[in-house]
Order: sequence, then C-alpha cells, then structure tokens
Amino acid sequence: MNAGATLGEPASLAVSGTAPGRIGPNAITRIAEAIGASSGPAVVAEVFDAAGLSRYLSDPPSRMVDEREVTRLHSVLRARLGPANARALSIEAGRLTGDYLLANRIPRPMRWLLPKLPSSVASRVLLVAVSRHAWTFAGSGAFRAEPGRPVRLSIRGCPICKGAHSDEPLCEYYAATFERLYRALVHPGAVAMQTSCEAAGADACGFELRW
Repeated sequence: MNAGATLGEPASLAVSGTAPGRIGPNAITRIAEAIGASSGPAVVAEVFDAAGLSRYLSDPPSRMVDEREVTRLHSVLRARLGPANARALSIEAGRLTGDYLLANRIPRPMRWLLPKLPSSVASRVLLVAVSRHAWTFAGSGAFRAEPGRPVRLSIRGCPICKGAHSDEPLCEYYAATFERLYRALVHPGAVAMQTSCEAAGADACGFELRW
C-alpha cells in the first residue's frame, strides 16, 4: 500500500492486476519481525530457510518482491508453526505493516486531515488511495473496494492463500493492515474481519470494515 489520493464518489472501486505479480516487501519483512518478537531468531531462520528466503534475513528486501515468495512464506508459516500461531503472527505482521505505512507512506497532511473529517468522507478518501496502490499489495490479484457501512473489500487471486485449502480464512494479514489504517485515519473503533477466503472455496477473499 502507498499513499496519495483525491476525493472521489464512485459506487465501487476496482483494480485488476495486469503486470507480473510483485508485492511490496512488508509482506515478508513484517513477518520476520513478528516471528522474531514472538519466538526468537532461530524460528525466524527456520521458517525463512524452509521458504527458500534466507537471503532476506541478512539483506531485507527494500523493493517489490515476487508474489510467489510471499505465497511460499505464508504457506511455510502455516505448515511449520500451525494455523493458530500463523494466524496470530499474520495479524501482528499486518499491524506492523499498517504502522509502517502510516509513518512512511501516508502523507502528513492526510494523517492530520482524515481523522478530522466525518468518518464516511475519510473512508472514501482512504479507499481511493488504497485502490490506486492496490498493485503494491495484491500483486497479480484483482482488488475491489465498495464504500459504505460496512466497507467491503475483496482480492480475487489473493497471493497469501494461493493454492491453499482451509476451512478457516487465511488472510488475516490484510485484515489487520486495513484495520490499523482505518483506526488511525477513519475511526478509532474500526474493526476489520475476513468474511470469505479463496482457500475455503470462495470466489475471492473478502473483508469488511465496521465502526
């Protein structure tokens, strides 16, 4: 996710991935931070080695990465640490990603202005910004945003759960990132939840934001 937006009034916003799938490095670096804080560097090394991404521990990526690396890392995370631990770590990584975006990618004027606007207006402004930069987190997937109460978001071809099968949603990383941004910029009581997941047979990974 990145920043920079103007106010628009669309009924919905959609962005389809057309370029080769690449994603911002937060989906990798924040996972390393979350594992390290929870379980220590040895577990970080184990997970990243199993995912074939050990090089990123000594030289963290600072540019867009191949989305297949993100898919592989999250798959290994679930396989090595179990679904419950992987979910908790994905949520923490999503929060850390939100913190990073707020500090480095959301312009200071927007950080000042949005919380002062009515929440419905702030939400639309933020959705325009998120949709314009969806390629940085959805990769080759197609992102869609529907303003309203609740706000509904979806990613078709979601890279985090691509190829996975599960009875439970697997893409809490995104939900936690959206929630962190909304709490800071739209409403402090905003809550995000994943409502559908391609890993469970849905057509797209869906999310709702309420406040």
